[in-house]
Order: sequence, then C-alpha cells, then structure tokens
Amino acid sequence: MSYYCYILSDKNRKFLYVGYSNDLKKRITQHKSGTGANFTKKYFVFDLIYFEIFNNSNLARKREKQLKNWHKEWKWNLIKKSNPQLNILEI
Repeated sequence: MSYYCYILSDKNRKFLYVGYSNDLKKRITQHKSGTGANFTKKYFVFDLIYFEIFNNSNLARKREKQLKNWHKEWKWNLIKKSNPQLNILEI
C-alpha cells in the first residue's frame, strides 16, 4: 500500500494545505466536496500541486508533520522544484 504526503493550494496560489492519506484521490474528492478539512472548505484549497509517495504510513505522517512546521516560503521552494509552473497534478 502507498501512503501520500501532499500539498494543496487554492486557485490563486495564496493558501497551502499539507495533508497525508493512503488514498489520495479519495481524499482530494473529500476536500472538493466539503467533507475534508475545514480549512480547505473555508479557503477553497483543492488543487493538488505537490505530493510524495511512501511505503510506510509512519514515514508519510512524519513528513506531513515536518512540512506543516515549515515556513510557507520553504514549502513554496519545495513545490517549485518539482512543479515550477504550479500546475494542478493528476494522481
């Protein structure tokens, strides 16, 4: 089974949301339908712009916590290394 640490953004790329899941497609669908996190619902943060894949749930969760503690600028730098155009990614 794969586990994901991911970052979502709103369409204007103002807000970031860091999360983790073992079913990324389902989790993004939950966010889009308003049944995900309150933050994503409030600020319309649904665009997948970055993700990492792990074979271990503990490692994915640890990475999520690490990224949540990062400064916003650090997160943007990480995202832009693999997705410089800030395109919406497909999973």
